[in-house]
Amino acid sequence: MATPVNPAQSLRILVLGPAREAAAQLLDQLRDTAQVVFADEQGSPPAAISPGDFDLVIGAPAEMLTESRDAKLLGGNTVLEHLAQGVCVIDDTGRVHWANASFAGFEEPAAETIRQACTNLLRELLAVPDAKPGQRSQSRSVCAGPERYFDASMTLLPPTADGTQRGVANVCDTTAMLRLRSKIDAIDAAGRQLVALDVDATARLDVSERLRLLEEKVINHCRDLLHFNHFAVQVIDPATNRLEVVLSEGFPESVKQLEIHVEREGNGISGYVAATGQSFVCPDLSQEPRYLHGLEGAWSALTVPLRLNERVVGVLNVESAQINAFSEEDRQVAEIFGRYVATALHLLKLLAVERNETTSQVASDVQTELAEPLNDIVFAAAQLLEDASVPEEASARLHQVIDSVDRVKSVLRGVADASGVQGLVTAESAVDPVIENRRVLIADDEDIIRETIADVLSKAGAITVMARNGDEAVSMIHTQHFDLVLSDIKMPYKNGYEVFAAARESNLDCRVILITGFGYDPEHSIVRASREGLAGVLFKPFKVDQLFDLIRQALTPSA
Repeated sequence: MATPVNPAQSLRILVLGPAREAAAQLLDQLRDTAQVVFADEQGSPPAAISPGDFDLVIGAPAEMLTESRDAKLLGGNTVLEHLAQGVCVIDDTGRVHWANASFAGFEEPAAETIRQACTNLLRELLAVPDAKPGQRSQSRSVCAGPERYFDASMTLLPPTADGTQRGVANVCDTTAMLRLRSKIDAIDAAGRQLVALDVDATARLDVSERLRLLEEKVINHCRDLLHFNHFAVQVIDPATNRLEVVLSEGFPESVKQLEIHVEREGNGISGYVAATGQSFVCPDLSQEPRYLHGLEGAWSALTVPLRLNERVVGVLNVESAQINAFSEEDRQVAEIFGRYVATALHLLKLLAVERNETTSQVASDVQTELAEPLNDIVFAAAQLLEDASVPEEASARLHQVIDSVDRVKSVLRGVADASGVQGLVTAESAVDPVIENRRVLIADDEDIIRETIADVLSKAGAITVMARNGDEAVSMIHTQHFDLVLSDIKMPYKNGYEVFAAARESNLDCRVILITGFGYDPEHSIVRASREGLAGVLFKPFKVDQLFDLIRQALTPSA
């Protein structure tokens, strides 16, 4: 029955069967502004009533998907029609009763492979003892041809009046996701090889020989792993503010002669990216006024900044003879790869300086210099991991990127320790067996405190990661494993207790030490955290031996 019609009721709502009771509160609030029509409890709406006559249709999923309503309620202008994922109603014989535009758009032979996979998922669900409507299957990967992959899942529907068993299938094209995983594989491999330079061997080379070594590595990685064939690395000359081409592949020699300065306008795309620090993807160079002639016949370009400690030190410019050749995924991959390139260039720059000290001392200096850029690579990977849309396979590869950075840090530490390097604090310079190979997060918005703690702990054998504020710390905790977290209480965005809580939620075995000035605890972080398993408190100013004593206590099994 329908409610009495009121001229003020401009909204028309159709309510199907059991949804009447569930939506009672909402309908009561809309009483004065909407006309509500209730369908009968078992059948379809009265013949004179068409769902298309209403502004809103409310019903339970099973009610919406009954056979009598497949064509009316799941066709036309419904939300399901516009989903990017393929959705269909299928029975256990493989017959598709309804499909949205995305599902209907799957081309053969992929369409038949997908239909069969969905049928098998439904049969597996029906084979489960006491299977009930609404029960959902696990997602299954479906290979539907060369380089075509899909994920399919199934939700069981109530049987029809004649006993036909049906389900709702959701099919997502994961081909692009697997392509992203392949590119993240490239970051992992390229990053490890670019930064893992033999310090002793490289130090004996002159500047041109070192650049040729780096050029060979970058060219191989760009071609074989990132599939970039035409690119140039340009570094900022601080004295002239000019972008100098230090290595290139596939570009004419005339590119090296271009006068490009770090300016937003009048200096091409590279000058703009170097000045703003913002990546630039150009799908059609013929329409881009900033473009300066580079590759013959180029149609599209990707330019990303080379960052070192968040400072832009140059750009990586990639061009293609194809129009719209670069995607958002290419930009993300190139940005992380660019950080590795910047780090490798900086390492070579450090080794080019005349040395009056031992190789081991230089290695120690290199280790200190590279701590921040390597940390930036870890944070960039952590930011991607925080994105809920990143697929599970891609997340696994991002974790491998983080593991690779850890290995680079271990190698650098090993080189520095091999010849008895003198650390910042001689009494604590030796590797500590309690601290060695432990992953430690240091969160503090004061650069000198954060970097000093990281330097001291790195020399003791720890694998350190740094966060500049509470948000960065929580982001890294959510995406990485840590044995110990050292966090200042007062930081931007999130305080010490919030960092502590995130660490405990992520890993109960992770020990947390809070750092504060004497008497400063406005959020009562220490009191609250102490009740919940805080490992200790470090009061500023503190001595290095106090830091080590507290860390050893926190990391020993008895703690």
